[in-house]
Amino acid sequence: MSKDAYIHKLLPGSPGGPLLFVFHGTGGDENQLLSLGRDLAPQATIISPRGDVSEQGAARFFRRTGEGVYDMEDLARATIRMAGFVKAHVEAAKPSAVLGLGYSNGANVLASVVFAVPALFGASVLMHPLIPFEPQVKGSLAGRHILMTAGKRDPICPPNLTTRLEAYLRADGADVTVEWHDGGHEVRPNEIEAARRFFSDAAQGA
Repeated sequence: MSKDAYIHKLLPGSPGGPLLFVFHGTGGDENQLLSLGRDLAPQATIISPRGDVSEQGAARFFRRTGEGVYDMEDLARATIRMAGFVKAHVEAAKPSAVLGLGYSNGANVLASVVFAVPALFGASVLMHPLIPFEPQVKGSLAGRHILMTAGKRDPICPPNLTTRLEAYLRADGADVTVEWHDGGHEVRPNEIEAARRFFSDAAQGA
């Protein structure tokens, strides 16, 4: 798969340092999480792809037929394409670590890549993911670090599904941390601070 499989932006970091892939939410684009990525991982080279699916003009990474109802065939397509895109950049950069950050729809495609290719990302932040199906992990998540963030009153990503995803990930060997806030689908300061600490530890091999 080509490094140009997706329209994307790249912010250079320290040579040989970490690579951080950031994945926007529905209606975002390759600019949405760039500054957040730089804030969370100052030394990393940041790569931000734009979703290749349009939902009434809003960019997404895979199709859906309704809120929380995924086109599973298109999710499989997107997962293969994104995994190839990430691998191409990793092979070219030879980074010290491979990190992922996704919000909402971006968290969902990141999670799907993690399920499909567990060895690809050493550490991943899933902000408000919604996985309404039982993941089929291709291998083991042992040694993979995952931070999930969620709102206790999130109308899009119900807390019980966050808890269920946490259980799936733990059962497959992942080191999982969950950061909650009392609100909805928005990203709050405690999530950002938790992600900053998480990536700092990951970059140091903690």
